[in-house]
Amino acid sequence: MAMILYHFESCPYCVRVRNAVKELGLDLEMRDTREKEAYREELIVLTGKTQVPCLVIDGKPMLESADIINYLKENFG
Repeated sequence: MAMILYHFESCPYCVRVRNAVKELGLDLEMRDTREKEAYREELIVLTGKTQVPCLVIDGKPMLESADIINYLKENFG
């Protein structure tokens, strides 16, 4: 299963998701949408938005930090 997390450092919702990723010991590809314009553009193509955090699971985006955290805990916790 390929998973990518689109985020940026100062976003409090992203911090929550990154903390959950760390707690679960997951190794996800992290794409900071403020550091690299290409990542921001990818996110817009995927979702039509610039909203972060966004977890992409096998090409399917999931928005909302609570939903992402619940998914991670249910599947990897």
